Amino acid sequence: MESTHNSQASLESGYNLSRSSSLDRLLDAPLADLLAEYGVDLYDSSITDRGFLGAFVEDRDGRRALSMPRGRSEFERDTVARMLLAEGLGLEGPPLPAPLKVVHS
Repeated sequence: MESTHNSQASLESGYNLSRSSSLDRLLDAPLADLLAEYGVDLYDSSITDRGFLGAFVEDRDGRRALSMPRGRSEFERDTVARMLLAEGLGLEGPPLPAPLKVVHS
């Protein structure tokens, strides 16, 4: 998948997302509903680095994918997925707690 937009969450300091009216939907809707609504496919990542929490990728033809590491708690996967969706889709979301950081490449 050739990437035009790639957001990765990792354990570093720095980035904050802003708050808005879309925050309720982002936080309260079932994750499966959000993924379907925005046309995002969820995949298990083969990356095993503990500092890697996930990645949102949108390729040139508009396909969107969310790649999440295996073996993480349901809470962690859900929280990071929502954070990456907000960043990758340009939605507004809650501020990230330290030491999380979103990296664009």
